[in-house]
Amino acid sequence: MSVFSFDIHATDGKARTGLLKTPRGNIRTPAFMPVGTAATVKALYPEQVKSAGADIILGNTYHLMLRPGAERVKRLGGLHAFMNWDGPILTDSGGFQVWSLAGLRKLTEEGVEFQSHIDGSKYNLTPERAIEIQADLLGADISMQLDECTNFPCSEDEARASMEMSLRWGARCKSAFGERDTQALFGIVQGSVFEHLRKESAARLVETGFDGYAIGGLAVGEGLETMCAVLDYTVPALPHARPHYLMGVGKPIDLVEAVARGIDMFDCVMPTRSGRHGQAWTDYGPVNLKRAEFAEDESPLAPEIDCPASRDYSRAYIHHLVRAGEYLAAMLLSWHNIAYYEHLMARMRTAIEAGEFDRFATEFRGRWAEGEARRS
Repeated sequence: MSVFSFDIHATDGKARTGLLKTPRGNIRTPAFMPVGTAATVKALYPEQVKSAGADIILGNTYHLMLRPGAERVKRLGGLHAFMNWDGPILTDSGGFQVWSLAGLRKLTEEGVEFQSHIDGSKYNLTPERAIEIQADLLGADISMQLDECTNFPCSEDEARASMEMSLRWGARCKSAFGERDTQALFGIVQGSVFEHLRKESAARLVETGFDGYAIGGLAVGEGLETMCAVLDYTVPALPHARPHYLMGVGKPIDLVEAVARGIDMFDCVMPTRSGRHGQAWTDYGPVNLKRAEFAEDESPLAPEIDCPASRDYSRAYIHHLVRAGEYLAAMLLSWHNIAYYEHLMARMRTAIEAGEFDRFATEFRGRWAEGEARRS
């Protein structure tokens, strides 16, 4: 019997909080997964990621299969040992990165042939190979099916063809994965912005049977309003008792709106990417620490967050680091941003458990709108 289980603890409207239990530790949901693209959450030690509140991180199949190579990671003890992270790891299938290669890939029924963006060498990623890399070589706790990320915008015919391919690949991934006691496999709903395609994709994935269900093909330029509309009709089509994962999302307001619609798990590169570019995230949106207004600002980034980067360094000091091009700027801002995202998830869990999520979301939307008005 699988040691994975998902227990829903409280609901408030469509928002819910729970516990996804894995052999390597429990994941409190709603959960944000920091992205460890190449076996590292950029600019942070694993201990910092954990102390910031992260229960699980994401590893990237595409980047790891290119460098250092999945077989090498296996020989070195698997991804957990390789990167010194003892908690759960979810790996994406590599489908999104291959999709982004455009002219360097060739899609067939068998899989995707593509050239490395590093040295031009050729690779072939099939559903079976995606499972082998994730589950057998990297040793992921949660693997994702290989899917085709649909272009946006696209026609309904294009969306259907892409969705059908992803469904066939999902079935092959499930067959290759088999039944495992200590690892899980998630399917991915596609269908672009077409309601009937999303619902059909969800229904057919449920027939195949997965441990959790992700919504892919969003955060590709459709905007917040359209993303919310897709979630409004897609999430109810997913099994209530399984985890719901929104891939590649997003800004803090995106997370709040998605939790309000029943999403349990998120990942995004935004916290660390913003940190490398001088930005700190807040309830009011991003703060650009390059700006001269912070040159003598002695206040910390966010004293209410239990993180040294948020609490113990002045905005003036971080402004200096950013303007001077010091490595420490990216380290402190990335640490703060991960801590802010995890703090946001904790606040949402608390609000749901108290039956006050609607009030929390309403107040958050107000702060976010105020921040946007300031920047406009």
